[in-house]
Amino acid sequence: MAMTLRLPDDLDAKLTRRAERTGRSKQTLAIEAIREAEERAELNVHDVLAQLTESDAEILDHLK
Repeated sequence: MAMTLRLPDDLDAKLTRRAERTGRSKQTLAIEAIREAEERAELNVHDVLAQLTESDAEILDHLK
């Protein structure tokens, strides 16, 4: 799916430099960054749920 991403000049410059250094396209780098951010966000949700389940296990047992 096509998408236009407008970056502030400073981020575009950093992305351009990284693309040149690594020999990868700006698009590839942006996709990787978005995927990594999504994975981190997903891990955070799972971690919070696990902590809540553990810390509130007694309360959850009473609700069953």
